[in-house]
Amino acid sequence: MENFRKVRTSEEESPLPFPDLPPDVVEMKVKEGSKIRNLMNFAMAQMELKGSRQIVFSGCGRAVTKTITCVEIMKRKLGGLHQVTKVRYKTLLEVWENQDPLPGSPVQNLTVHKNVPSICILLSRDPLDPNQTGYQPPEPRHGLGMQLSEAGEDTSSSSTKGLKRPLPPPCEELLTKKLQVQVPDSPRGSGSTDHQLDCHH
Repeated sequence: MENFRKVRTSEEESPLPFPDLPPDVVEMKVKEGSKIRNLMNFAMAQMELKGSRQIVFSGCGRAVTKTITCVEIMKRKLGGLHQVTKVRYKTLLEVWENQDPLPGSPVQNLTVHKNVPSICILLSRDPLDPNQTGYQPPEPRHGLGMQLSEAGEDTSSSSTKGLKRPLPPPCEELLTKKLQVQVPDSPRGSGSTDHQLDCHH
């Protein structure tokens, strides 16, 4: 294959895997080289300025990760979006051209069919059927706070093995350490050090 170079790639057209989509729904086709900022500017304009209720992000092969990133940004910016994710395979057609044909012979092209993973994600302001596969409800507005407090409770109750020392150190411990250091220098015992032993944080 070293004499061949890829001259074009085309992906098979396939209908979006969501039933009951409006005919004018915007499909954001994310490519490997797409700029996330450009995609998001266009998608946000559709949802905020043009008032679209639904938008679809799709990508295949190496663009899958970028597709998911766009969806997560969109969900964070707009909030309250219902989501349905469909994963499938798509066929890519790659045409390779022989760069070094034998003298007098026609240029040879090679067509390669590649099956690549593909993802389609529908985001909707309107409720979607929660029973369909791949459905995710909108994230609660205070989702992060709730997760943090739950995680905090879990770690404090179940596993303290990860902690090497108790935090914060107990107040009495600090007090005795300071006294031990300062008592020899002070003729009046601990009286003169009282004002330095303020243990409030």
